[in-house]
Amino acid sequence: MRKMSVNVAGAALKNPIVTASGTFGQGEEYARFFDLSELGAVVTKGVAMVPWGGNPVPRVCETPSGMLNAIGLQNPGIEEFCKKDLPFLRNYDTKIIVNVCGHTEREYEEVVERLSEEAVDLLEINVSCPNVKEGGMAFGQDPKMLSNVTKRLKRIAKQPIIMKLSPNVTNIADMAKAAEEAGADAVSLINTLTGMKIDIRRRCFFLANRTGGLSGPAIHPVAVRMVYEAAHAVDIPVIGMGGVVTGEDAIELMMAGASAVAVGTASFRNPYACIDIIREIEGFMEREGVSDIRELIRVV
Repeated sequence: MRKMSVNVAGAALKNPIVTASGTFGQGEEYARFFDLSELGAVVTKGVAMVPWGGNPVPRVCETPSGMLNAIGLQNPGIEEFCKKDLPFLRNYDTKIIVNVCGHTEREYEEVVERLSEEAVDLLEINVSCPNVKEGGMAFGQDPKMLSNVTKRLKRIAKQPIIMKLSPNVTNIADMAKAAEEAGADAVSLINTLTGMKIDIRRRCFFLANRTGGLSGPAIHPVAVRMVYEAAHAVDIPVIGMGGVVTGEDAIELMMAGASAVAVGTASFRNPYACIDIIREIEGFMEREGVSDIRELIRVV
């Protein structure tokens, strides 16, 4: 019997595969294809204190080996989420990780305070949001801002917090250390890389927002490098993500130092991607004589 369970910040996941925020909705769409109880965890779409309308359309375009998105964290707000989405997710035997977003530190705090009343397992803090009080720079692009928001949320959070790091920085290890020193229970990375696509025939940008987040297989080698650097800089757990399509991709991130792996863009093309990846990891363990998935974590 192969042991697939992993521990992330005190939460025991039955296997290391979780969904990536923003790619899985709140789970209802994919529950038509497979039992969500087979997942290690469901990571929800970003949730803010009040509804966000998101960016103007067009908001998505394909790229070689990936896609650009500028959705803008569209969401119905925390009250609708708690009323509709959380009850649905609680029907399944899987961990619930709520992704939290905000434009100010107080906005993050309001969501975290509201979730202290709810039975959720972990909170993932999206620090790629623009800080409106700092000229629009993302919280996750400055170690001081990252440290400040982490400390403030740790003081009030009832659940462990995962800081979701931006790859659009000079040194990802420094950002991971800043989060750890401020009290983060785990970090997740990488979020999307900033990119742009121009329609040369129409002579305009493909996205109304001009720039968007690049995801998909094209960014996987960057993710492996950054997960490795972060995992070797901190002692807290790392959730790795970025271009995971196969079980081998997931295992690569685990060997680089990830305790769990999030699957995102792959689910758009194949709604069974998470389940396929779990089965492929199990097959790899069988072939390689690995009895416990934890043997694969941080082996390089």
